[in-house]
Amino acid sequence: MPDPHLFALPCGLTLVFEARSGPGFALELRVPVGAAHDQHGREGAAGVLEEWLFKGADGLDARGLADAFDDLGVRRGGGVTAEATRFTLSGLAGDLGEALTLLARVLRAPHLHDDEFDVLVDLAQQDLEGLQDSPADRLALAMRAATFGNGYGHPVSGTPEGLSALTPDDVRDVYARFGAHGAVLALVAPLAPEEARALTQRIFGDWAPGSGARVPVEVREGVRAHIPDDSEQTHMTVCARGIAPRDPDWLAWHLALTVLSGGSASRLFHEVREERGLAYSVSAGAQIIGDAAVLGAYAGTTPDRAQETLDVLRAALAGLRGGVTPEEYMRAREALVSSTVFSSESLRSRAANLARDWWLFGETRTPQQLRAQVEAVTLPQVNAFLDRYDLGPLGVLTLGQEALV
Repeated sequence: MPDPHLFALPCGLTLVFEARSGPGFALELRVPVGAAHDQHGREGAAGVLEEWLFKGADGLDARGLADAFDDLGVRRGGGVTAEATRFTLSGLAGDLGEALTLLARVLRAPHLHDDEFDVLVDLAQQDLEGLQDSPADRLALAMRAATFGNGYGHPVSGTPEGLSALTPDDVRDVYARFGAHGAVLALVAPLAPEEARALTQRIFGDWAPGSGARVPVEVREGVRAHIPDDSEQTHMTVCARGIAPRDPDWLAWHLALTVLSGGSASRLFHEVREERGLAYSVSAGAQIIGDAAVLGAYAGTTPDRAQETLDVLRAALAGLRGGVTPEEYMRAREALVSSTVFSSESLRSRAANLARDWWLFGETRTPQQLRAQVEAVTLPQVNAFLDRYDLGPLGVLTLGQEALV
């Protein structure tokens, strides 16, 4: 697989291009405006905007836009995260120019008519109401709010108070931030690199810069909180200090995380579920925002077994300092290598990986390069990292009938 090509366009847009033979294309465009950019008291603006953009643009109403994409046979997707708004397209390579032009019309000339606004707010409120039916999701949001702060703690759909106060002009103010500066377009297509650059320059070359600067992240450690709830289960999250994406220990940390929670042979699965039967659902993973990372371990169990489950979670995290065995290391390495291979097979997943790599690391890698990097991390290196790995003060957030200690 050829190396990706990077082009910094004069307008401020970064093009990450990978040539791949075949009949199709896939792309992901990330604009650095997300839910964290919502004004305090107007939470939900970025989420409403993403839906509003496709209600009409550049002379086409909502039906006209949908028909235009459908006529091209293009699959469209995307969504809003805390940090960015994502737009994805995939289809036949011969339709790439028209599809990219259509997306540019949506981004650069949306109608944003007032008469569509109330319906979109109602839909966002329905999303929020649905969130209340998922204790695990509520706890995850509470963890993010307590740990990251600075606008990162509310759902993309907003808050009831924010949506009630939201006006069309509030959302238009968020749209005014949209632009080329800081945005990244990841494209996988059967083109020559210069063809891809010229196409992108022709369509987006005069896109205004916008003002989508990233919102600073403040990580708070050792937070403890309880959310009273009549749920039949007690849900818990334990948070520890993570390793930033550009830290040299990033891959060693991920190998250790895979040992901790990487399938039915992982430590958490064995110690929490198989050995003690404490919880059916248990997992751990990296929570990443910007250049900050947190290790979060989650379990849901019955109230009478909640304290024991929490104790086992904390012990499992502390046990990482003792290192991993050769068998654990090999399983984790093979799991990461396999995920690398499979995630590069489809055009859509490859475009997403290219955008993610540039967004997190400021560089791109071929699957072969990433595989080599994973395989280059030795067992002694992983254990040397774990020996000096400082989990920091553990944070504990619980949701259920009673608080835990």
